[in-house]
Amino acid sequence: MSDRPSFILFITDQHRADFLGCYGHPIVRTPNIDAMAAQGTAFDRFYVASPVCMPNRASLMTGRMPSGHGVRFNGIPLSQRNVTFVELLRDAGYDTALIGKSHLQTFTGIAPVLTPPEARPGYYKANGPLSEAVRNDFAAPGYHVEEPDFWSGESPAVPTPFYGFDHVELVTGHGDHIGGDYARWARERDPEIGSKMGAQNQLPHDYTCPQAVRTAVPSELYSTSYIAERACAWLEARKDSDRPFFLMVSWPDPHHPFNPPGEYWDMYDPDDMPVPAAFTANDWAPPPHVAGVLGAREAGTANLKGMNAIGCSAREAQEAQALTCGMITMIDDAVGRVQGALTESGRGGETVTIFTSDHGDHLGDHRLLFKGSEQYEQITRVPFVWADPQGETGTRSDRLGQTLDIGATILERAKIEQAWGMQGRDLLSEKTAPEGVLIQYAHQAQMDGLGVCPNVHSLRDTRYRLSVFQGLGWGELYDLEADPHELRNLWDAPEAAPVKARLLEQLMQAELAHTETAPAPVARA
Repeated sequence: MSDRPSFILFITDQHRADFLGCYGHPIVRTPNIDAMAAQGTAFDRFYVASPVCMPNRASLMTGRMPSGHGVRFNGIPLSQRNVTFVELLRDAGYDTALIGKSHLQTFTGIAPVLTPPEARPGYYKANGPLSEAVRNDFAAPGYHVEEPDFWSGESPAVPTPFYGFDHVELVTGHGDHIGGDYARWARERDPEIGSKMGAQNQLPHDYTCPQAVRTAVPSELYSTSYIAERACAWLEARKDSDRPFFLMVSWPDPHHPFNPPGEYWDMYDPDDMPVPAAFTANDWAPPPHVAGVLGAREAGTANLKGMNAIGCSAREAQEAQALTCGMITMIDDAVGRVQGALTESGRGGETVTIFTSDHGDHLGDHRLLFKGSEQYEQITRVPFVWADPQGETGTRSDRLGQTLDIGATILERAKIEQAWGMQGRDLLSEKTAPEGVLIQYAHQAQMDGLGVCPNVHSLRDTRYRLSVFQGLGWGELYDLEADPHELRNLWDAPEAAPVKARLLEQLMQAELAHTETAPAPVARA
């Protein structure tokens, strides 16, 4: 292998760390991902920069925290002023490709919840580029390629390079009612595919879990299969090339709706899934933001068709887990197909393969489904597997790391310097291991139980998790060694006061360490 190997980054959507065989799940079958872990290193303390799609995917690409790259919450496109690690690979001579989900831009076409206030009576209000404190060009066509209107045109194609990718085959949306290049591919194979997509066209079933959808789309035409097929084709085209490559294979599953197709629907029995601890813990007192979510479900006011966290019953939790396992096993089968194509291409011995996800799902823990302002392990901790043909095999690492470190590690392996201002660390160098990781979360709408738009910053070290909520008179502190299910909040516990003080200082130091250093100075003052 040369000093500049090729890379395949497999990434899933809303896939928590403990739902893989190699991360200890007792039921889900993931032999291909498990084999990757056996051939490399699995990181047991790997966290997101933000537990939601757009901010964390932007952190993956830029190697910076949301406070730096500007995607503070879902609904803000990643400005192309940001340099991505993929652009640096491309600049160094790599072929670059993205097949699957991007979500670096919005893909709903729906108006935002949070909008600037109108001018007060008698006041002048600037429009256009002067209406915001930082100028942007988000109205330009290049920031709308993931939206439905872009794909309604004749023979649309993503303009490249796209954040550093020279080849893009895009999947937008979630579940089986999705678009992008996938939709055209599916229609070519089944002109009636639209009549099989979505909850309104689903097959009969007896599941009661919100967003359990038995899709009528057959597994061979489902997006997971499309992404695997197109990734295999791209690798086949590289077999006679001597150029290194970076391929991102990005699946929109196992994000809800819970709709594994075909044989994957009933592959797992809900009765075999564990009932989360919060359903049997009689002394658990949910913190205010969780109590608000649970109360909304009990009152019948929860948005069961939305994206944010909702309360659930024990049975709904088991059903969600079983269906999620079906989607994960389908992804694992797809990973096996792509790995097979890599071997067939003759380039497996020179390719580092990587597996991760953008965030997790509660899946019934704390009586919740989906994700929200709750910063529990189930949504902040994700898998990270690194398999290098020239690296260690069958090892596990308890080194703290997070999503923004992925690009730094790839660049270090390729002997390419990071851009000035990138904040990621090389995950393979213990010299750069942090004492704790910083996690930032925000949302543009109020959430149940908070009464404000959430803005939460957390510090996770090897034992504790501390979370500070802006504008609220309380926070969270959990000792995950003594309380692995995070059921006892120690924020106001007198005996935990010294730990709380230490972690608050550590959180401040982490914030300072991630202060923007770009742009570089141009001269002395």
